[in-house]
Amino acid sequence: MDEDTRYEAVRSRDARFDGEFFFGVRTTGIYCRPSCPAVTPKRRNVRYFATAAAAQGSGFRACRRCRPDAVPGSAEWNVRADAVGRAMRLIGDGVVDREGVAGLAARLGYSARQVQRQLTAELGAGPVALARAQRSHTARVLLQTTSLPVTEIAFASGFASVRQFNDTIKAVYAATPTGLRGAAPRGRTATPTAGVPLRLAHRGPYQAGAVFDQLADDAVPGVEDIGGPRGRRTYRRTLRLPYGTGIVAVEERPGLPRSGSGGWLDARLHLTDLRDLTTAVQRLRRLFDLDADPYAVDERLGADPRLAPLVAARPGLRSPGAADPDELAVRALVGRTAAEGLVRRYGKALDAPCGSLTHVFPEPAVLAEAEPDGLLGALAAALADGSVRLDPGADRDDAQDALLALPGMDARTVAIIRTRALGDPDVAVPGTDVSDSWRPWRSYALQHLRAAGELEQR
Repeated sequence: MDEDTRYEAVRSRDARFDGEFFFGVRTTGIYCRPSCPAVTPKRRNVRYFATAAAAQGSGFRACRRCRPDAVPGSAEWNVRADAVGRAMRLIGDGVVDREGVAGLAARLGYSARQVQRQLTAELGAGPVALARAQRSHTARVLLQTTSLPVTEIAFASGFASVRQFNDTIKAVYAATPTGLRGAAPRGRTATPTAGVPLRLAHRGPYQAGAVFDQLADDAVPGVEDIGGPRGRRTYRRTLRLPYGTGIVAVEERPGLPRSGSGGWLDARLHLTDLRDLTTAVQRLRRLFDLDADPYAVDERLGADPRLAPLVAARPGLRSPGAADPDELAVRALVGRTAAEGLVRRYGKALDAPCGSLTHVFPEPAVLAEAEPDGLLGALAAALADGSVRLDPGADRDDAQDALLALPGMDARTVAIIRTRALGDPDVAVPGTDVSDSWRPWRSYALQHLRAAGELEQR
């Protein structure tokens, strides 16, 4: 996008570009999302940034009206398979907080200096600054939605010290942590035992019904459940996270999917360790495909005569991903019924079961030891030893080649894993009639065909 297009998006308060770029106003020192309702600044006073971290690094603080830190993530990181795209997915998953820049670089196969140079050159901020911006957003959520002590929030957000936490909050929000908490809407603050209430933002229309239908069809008892009347269902599942486990409940928000330029899904997270909050949120965003750009997808697919009526009937249809890529790979291989058996035999029991949610899906290492024979054993062993990587920073082509190298693995299963576990928006499942004109959104095209009953649901 050139500056003329960006300023027009700001002038028209176009929410389609929220998260795609940010703008700072020199005269106020504030940065905003494009749809900010404040008075449009003069063009000569505006600077543009690819990330919130870049705006913060240039001395701008977050707008209190539009909350630019709460926008959907850029859809670009879902599409791109290069080092920068993979790095952004890993940073979103909390890798820098857990493993540092060295760990991020090792996962990408580059030196720390190369990663720093590439991210700074393209995004205006390095990995530490990007992770810092993410930590500050996590801290704001905890300050304004829970009654946790400020000191606990500092470390739960990933900060190394309370002083670093205080300095960052003041720099980003121009407020102290106590002041930020005081600005929270009354009635939204919850106790830690009640979980963390969240609004998971998305851009454009969102076909929640289709996503919840698919999750209901695939749900594995013990790990997932879904209940309630259509249009107001609640999806719940357990999560295996870096520091502990979690249980999440996500509401199917009723309303007209055609209306508005964006919205959110209400969710509530119960975590055994709050340091997992950022990671859990990002994994939910991938599961529900909340960072997609439905405008770009619908424009391309709606131009095809075969798909045009399907797109018109379901604008904003998403391609669900996975909360746990390793789990998804095993489930894609063995099917729902067999997966339920694996959960009963080898899943880790929750310390405090929640209704029908009793277990976390078994880890690959556990399955590799318990079921060493056959393709399941080979897949589990490959996931456990890292010869097959499905994490957010995995190279999709490398992962596909490694999966196909497993004896007995079929191309259709690999395509499903690539679509959902790796979040690839452009996968053509073997045996389906797919047009090259649908690229780079073939995964979404197949979702439209499935939703219309023209393809087998799987």
